[in-house]
Amino acid sequence: MAIVLTSLLALGQSRKTSERPLPPEAFKLKSINATGSKRYKAEDIARATGLQIGQTVHDDDFQAAARHLGDSGVFTNVGYTFSYSPDGTKLEFQVEDNDKFVPVRFENFVWFSDQEIIEKLHETVPLFNGQLPVSGELASRVSDVLQAMLLEKKIPGEVDYLRVSKQDGPIEAIAFSVSGGPRLLIHTISFSGAAPPELPLLETAAKKLGGTQYSLNDLHIQVEKTFLPVYLAHGYLRAEFSEPVPTILPKTSSDPTDDSDDASLVDVSFNVNPGRQYKVDELGIEGNKVVPVDRIRSLIALKSGDPANPAALEDALTAVKKLYGTKGYIEAMVRAEPEMDDARLVVKYRIVIKEGDVFKMGELEIEGLDSKATSQAQNDWTMREGDVYDSGYPRKFVAQVLKEILTTGQWKVQIHDNLNEKEKTVDIVVRFDLK
Repeated sequence: MAIVLTSLLALGQSRKTSERPLPPEAFKLKSINATGSKRYKAEDIARATGLQIGQTVHDDDFQAAARHLGDSGVFTNVGYTFSYSPDGTKLEFQVEDNDKFVPVRFENFVWFSDQEIIEKLHETVPLFNGQLPVSGELASRVSDVLQAMLLEKKIPGEVDYLRVSKQDGPIEAIAFSVSGGPRLLIHTISFSGAAPPELPLLETAAKKLGGTQYSLNDLHIQVEKTFLPVYLAHGYLRAEFSEPVPTILPKTSSDPTDDSDDASLVDVSFNVNPGRQYKVDELGIEGNKVVPVDRIRSLIALKSGDPANPAALEDALTAVKKLYGTKGYIEAMVRAEPEMDDARLVVKYRIVIKEGDVFKMGELEIEGLDSKATSQAQNDWTMREGDVYDSGYPRKFVAQVLKEILTTGQWKVQIHDNLNEKEKTVDIVVRFDLK
């Protein structure tokens, strides 16, 4: 929201009719200055006003320029002062920066490098510096420039943008994309800086993406879920992947993944910086009373001196939590708190356990079967009301029913556990549906 303040300082000008009026040169813009911003240079703010040195100006022009700055969303307040003199008009804006900015993503602008896009945008939209305010018109102005860049290269498609956020969360980025243009299919993905034994693993994972639609967001997801874990599993806890660099390939009839005349193939390259390998120093366990330390350690394969492997450790902690569930502690919390020593390249893990309360078996309900099969299934259920609840038992029970009672047909089985926090019991509903 912009608040526009105006102040008329007509130096050398008087309202008395006896004095001579200012010459026409007094209304030519001599200078534009801006104060109050820590984010932008004064010259960028001046360029963003749209006013030109030497043009004839009046108060209406200053108000329009201040409104243009305010509507951009980059400032919370915009004010201005100006002065006329025989030498020309001096204009100064006073602004207050908005602090709500987010990064910008260019999802599929593979025809331009990021540097090329940023330089062109800053040239045309002076208040663009790689980030955008969460509200205001600046995003639309950026979209217009991107559209013009496509037209200049005769690339079909419409530029859209989306304010990206997690469900019910704050805006995290503003993503620009081209829709309605040529399809962009990934051809190959390469990794510079990667070395054995990680490179073959990366290349195998990357092959699965051949022929899929190019999307910066999807590639970011692949880095986090597929590529980065390759390094984490070998103890490279500071491994980093660069932003993907796309390259459009010339069309050839021999491209096996090009199944459409309007599709373009894209090679993608990542630069990988593995960093240094970390090893496990210590692995302490605290908070356990029900399950002995030795039993917990037997589920954790990582030992002192092994390469740190967060994924393997997380799997082990899941197994520990399941073990607690078989003893009625279905709300047990098990987490690892790492302490990294960059000088020694080791990690000390504290396994913290909060066991919580023990739950007991409540009521059992079986749905979807005839009365005979229901009675048989109920007789096979051996965990009685009031017994310590075993979270692993329901699946074993289902396997037994399918093997001994429902021996024909294909069955879909759903298990619902309903916790009663007050009574510390678990009611179970098992539903069988014939496919």
